[in-house]
Amino acid sequence: MEDEIGLATRAAWMHYAGGLTQSEVAERLGVTRLKAHRLVARAVRDGLVRVFIDGEVAECAQMEGVLAAAHGLDSCRVVPALDDDPLPIKALGIAGAQYLKSVLERDEDTLIGVGHGRTLAACADNLLRMALRRTRFVSLLGGLTRRYSANPHDVIYRLADRTGAEAYVLPVPFVANTIEDRAVLMAQRGVKEVFDLARRASLLFVGLGAVEKQASLIATGMLDRAEMEQVRRDGGCGEVLGWFFDRAGRPVETEVSRRTLTLDLEDLRRSRMVAIAGGVGKVDAIASILASGLLKGLVTDERTARSLVQRVEQPRGPGRRLHE
Repeated sequence: MEDEIGLATRAAWMHYAGGLTQSEVAERLGVTRLKAHRLVARAVRDGLVRVFIDGEVAECAQMEGVLAAAHGLDSCRVVPALDDDPLPIKALGIAGAQYLKSVLERDEDTLIGVGHGRTLAACADNLLRMALRRTRFVSLLGGLTRRYSANPHDVIYRLADRTGAEAYVLPVPFVANTIEDRAVLMAQRGVKEVFDLARRASLLFVGLGAVEKQASLIATGMLDRAEMEQVRRDGGCGEVLGWFFDRAGRPVETEVSRRTLTLDLEDLRRSRMVAIAGGVGKVDAIASILASGLLKGLVTDERTARSLVQRVEQPRGPGRRLHE
C-alpha cells in the first residue's frame, strides 16, 4: 500500500489535473469520501499542489504598462493581492515561481544568477519540480551570516533541489570584516571562479531590500543594526545585491558596500536584471531601485504597483514627475 504522502499526491493529481470530483477520487482509490477529502486537503497543506493561473487582471495589466513605460522595463508583472499581509509573500512566491518557470521552459537563459532573501526563497519553494538539462544557477553574493551560519533564506540549494540543475554557491560571508578581508576572499580559488561565472549570467533574478530596522538583512544576521543605521544616515533607501541607492536612484557610497562580497556595480549595469519585491514597507525601496535604471523587469503585487503608479502620475513640481 502507498504511504499517506504518495496517496495524497495521487488523490490531488486525480482531483486537480484529472478533473475528478472527490467522490470519484474516493471510488478510484477505494477509500471513503471523507478519506479522499482529507488526502486532497493534505496535498494542499503539504505544498504538493502548485497553482498557476493563465490570463490577466485588467487593472493589473494596466499598471504593468504604466510602470514599464515609466521606468524603461522590458517586462513587468503585477499580481492580485491574496490577503492583507504587509509582506505579500504568498502572492509574490507564486508569481515569481510562474515567471521563473516560463524562463526555464523557454530554455534561452542557460546560466541564471540568483540573489537570496525571503521572497526569492518563496519563489523557489513554489516552483514546480522539473528536470533541466542545460540551465545552471549561480549565486550572486556571499550567503553566510556575520556568524558564518547559513542564510535561512537560501535560494540556490532550493532551486537545485527543484530542478536537478547544477548550482554554484559562494561559501563566503555577505559582508567581510574589512575591505582588505574582502579582497583576500574575492581572490580565493573557487570564489573568484564563481564570481567570474556570475558575471556571465544572462539573467539575474534578485530581491530588493529596504533600509530599515526590520530589514531582512538584519533579521538574517547579514548586517547588524549599526551598519544599517549608518547606511540610512548616508542616504540609503533601497538595496539590491548589497548595493544601496538613495531616493533619486543614485548609488550611495557606503563603507558596508565596499565590504560586501557581490558583483561590482558596473557588472550590474551591464546585466539583464529582473527583481521580485512588494509590500507596504518596500515601496520607497522599490522606487529607489527603479529610479537607478538597473532593472529590466519587475514582479510585484497590485497594492505595491498602485503606490508606484501614483508616484509616476503625481506631479512633483511644474513639469516634473516623482520618478524623474
